Amino acid sequence: MVEPEVIMDGDHDQAACKNASRKILLKLFEELNSAGVALEGLILKTNMVLPGKKSDLKASPEEVAKETLENFNQILPKNLAGVVFLSGGQGDVEATENLNAINSAGIQPWPLTFSYARALQDAATKAWQGKRENLEEAQKVFLHRAKMNSLASQGKYSPEMEKGFIVSKGGESTQD
Repeated sequence: MVEPEVIMDGDHDQAACKNASRKILLKLFEELNSAGVALEGLILKTNMVLPGKKSDLKASPEEVAKETLENFNQILPKNLAGVVFLSGGQGDVEATENLNAINSAGIQPWPLTFSYARALQDAATKAWQGKRENLEEAQKVFLHRAKMNSLASQGKYSPEMEKGFIVSKGGESTQD
């Protein structure tokens, strides 16, 4: 697994993220090829093409999918084992919506799925609060998010599936 990432923390726009991601991926695969790495066994763990969190810009899931896949289809070798996305500071529902849009854009040469940490665990951790009595609720929240991301990995997610879960301002899900 190789993990290059353009971090969302800046005030950059989506085009700057796309350009930085492009440069990083081109150099990465140049180096991997030079080293003789067997790409058919490699999983790329990387970011989606997003504007920075401090930019006050928002890209729609369709824009994220378009820009991310444009880079991938121009750069990534077709024989990669797969691509997994980092959530990179996205809210949990936002990360799910973006993953779904990417997988709804048509069949790609590689499997595209998630390797989220915060966007998968954050809402469950908040529901749990370290208290034994909240464990069952936290498990339900975690299971819901895992199911939503699994569906998004197949392009089968829809926002209506969040019914019964309240989406907070930060994008985290909690059960209603």
